[in-house]
Amino acid sequence: MHFSSDQANTARTWNGKPVRHCEIPASWSGKLRIWRYIVLRRLTQLLALLLFLGSFHWGWSALGAPLLQGNYSASELLGRIPLADPFAVLQQLVAGHMLATEVLLGAAMILLFYIFVGGRVWCAWFCPINPITDFAAWLRARLGIRDSFQISRRVRYWVLGLSVVLSLLTGVAAFEWVSPISMLHREVIFGLGMGWIMLIGVFLFDLLVIRHGWCGHLCPLGAFYALAGRIAPLRVRFDANACTRCGDCARICPEPQVLNFAHMERNGGMVAAGECSNCGRCTPVCPENCLYFDWRWSVVRATKTTHH
Repeated sequence: MHFSSDQANTARTWNGKPVRHCEIPASWSGKLRIWRYIVLRRLTQLLALLLFLGSFHWGWSALGAPLLQGNYSASELLGRIPLADPFAVLQQLVAGHMLATEVLLGAAMILLFYIFVGGRVWCAWFCPINPITDFAAWLRARLGIRDSFQISRRVRYWVLGLSVVLSLLTGVAAFEWVSPISMLHREVIFGLGMGWIMLIGVFLFDLLVIRHGWCGHLCPLGAFYALAGRIAPLRVRFDANACTRCGDCARICPEPQVLNFAHMERNGGMVAAGECSNCGRCTPVCPENCLYFDWRWSVVRATKTTHH
């Protein structure tokens, strides 16, 4: 993350106010304030992997049961609480598989959780592929690598549909066979194997071909949660009156199209797009503090009050 001091001293104005840019503080406490959501995201991603690893290799347990056993598609917490990836369950159901009630219950719980907190929160806060693609984006920015070509971000929805159709035609959960998420889990838990080739491929694709190519353009799981995220109550709120259009938020956002100022204003002052992952990157870099997390009903209530 880099914002130049030359940008910060610009003489441009917007809404009668000077356009400022984010400057990374010199102190570590200041840096952590800016990076706080990145740090928290890495901790949750690492914790999830550690729970799988520790339960399998070192026998971590509580209440007489393993802490977390299984994988990212289907697992069990404390031997009692079923957890299942709703997209994987959807593919299995379409493929004609009969699933246990516990698996369906686990999928419903996970889906409701992610709908509540923002749909693609999975992508930013829990997915183990996210650190790989984030590192590729960071490195390509340092090396000045430009996109080799452009593809629509809607391609991921076509991949989502194709995954469901192939599951129907083949009788297997199609995406789970090639999912880099499943491959990374197997490599971490069971050791070095051919799955690393897929992971290296994702990294090189994001580094050399398209910024955030996998997560932002191709991943069907992200597309699935984006559909759920459209109705999520937890949103990024936008204060149009305070905003000076510096653009720092869009430069740091992995889904910059969701920070369309006109769209946010039409939606009452919030990011309504399901593609937003609530990663929190945009909120601390805003020099005017006009982006922050809030609940949808608060935004709607404030909009009604303003109109009256």
